[in-house]
Amino acid sequence: MPIMSRTLMSFAALCCMAAATTQAQEWPRFRGEQGAGTSETTGLPATWSESENIVWKLEMPGYGASSPILWGEKLFITCYTGYGQGGEDGEKADLHGQTLCINRHTGESIWDMSIPTFRGERQYEGFIREHGYSSATPATDGNHVVSFFGASGVVAYDMEGNELWRTSVGTKTHNFGSGTSPVIFGSLVIINASVESDALVALNLANGSEVWRTEDIPRSWNTPVIVQPPGGGEPELVVNMQGVLKGYNPRTGEELWRCDAIPDYICPSVITHDGIVYAIGGRRSQCLAVRTGGRGDVTESHKLWQIDVGSNVPSPVYHEGHLYWMNHRGLVYCVDADSGEIITQKRTSAGKTYASVTYADGRLYAVSRENGAFVFEATPEMPELAHNEIAGDETIFNGSPTVADGRMYLRSDAALYCIGKQ
Repeated sequence: MPIMSRTLMSFAALCCMAAATTQAQEWPRFRGEQGAGTSETTGLPATWSESENIVWKLEMPGYGASSPILWGEKLFITCYTGYGQGGEDGEKADLHGQTLCINRHTGESIWDMSIPTFRGERQYEGFIREHGYSSATPATDGNHVVSFFGASGVVAYDMEGNELWRTSVGTKTHNFGSGTSPVIFGSLVIINASVESDALVALNLANGSEVWRTEDIPRSWNTPVIVQPPGGGEPELVVNMQGVLKGYNPRTGEELWRCDAIPDYICPSVITHDGIVYAIGGRRSQCLAVRTGGRGDVTESHKLWQIDVGSNVPSPVYHEGHLYWMNHRGLVYCVDADSGEIITQKRTSAGKTYASVTYADGRLYAVSRENGAFVFEATPEMPELAHNEIAGDETIFNGSPTVADGRMYLRSDAALYCIGKQ
């Protein structure tokens, strides 16, 4: 073969490899980029079952309520083992928190690491049975994988599974358990440790040392979000907590602003669009919109609206001027993001739901704990397109759907599923 032909072929092959790498869609933290729960991927199936559109299935070594994350060829997910597996309680001393690395294309295990859990962890009873000991979704920046196991601590691995560091952000526990997920911001890992130490804590991503800590984070089970205010201002770290929504400087932990909010414990995570944050939560189920970029008490100046609908556990998504969510009782909502007007409110057969809705490919994907997954058209009327169940898996589905490259990754206590058109 002539030298020029070989050179052109090699160049073409490199271009194809580069294109494939560029086109790969990442999902690096809870609910993907910016915690938005949305993806630009297309080609997802609307229907699936045990015999339809399941690309691969992997039996999980233990239970868990966390969601998968994706980086390159790898998928990361957590679970817990040794104790509290449904009716097989075991011995609490054997409880471990595990981080798994899986080939996202084949479902083959790449590595599996675990840490012993805090000896003072709560018994497997009451609300702990609802989601167990592994509710936090891991986070990655492509070089580190960070997992959080509540009072049992934060652990970081490199992409090959070597443990880099392990540290504690507090050892308090709660009968609701722990539920917030880590957020990587530059060289920092930020943890909402409301349960563990009533604090918001930033760790050095390289070695786990504490960089800053801010106190007084009451009754907050949600994952923080980084917001870029309009006009090119400095980024803000926004956290929702009982009675107040707060914005911080993510580099220093300095409080920038606060806004009167929902007077109850808060589970759903905040979402953001064009410098506005939308927060839902509380047993009374409320929702509010607040413009970021303010300073001090912004309740009068920056709160745009507040309404008496919301969700106690699942988080919403923003799409084309509307907020969508399925709440903890299986009711679905569409709310006008500009005005707070309730456009759609209707009951489904979902029943109890902890997973947050995911938007992709013109559809909304919502997963109930025991009654399957629901697909709605992402329009204000929210017509139901499909109701999907996987026969043979009778365990709980608590993880929110992860979507990328035309595939959906969905976990139950028993298994991890890759769903795609076949």
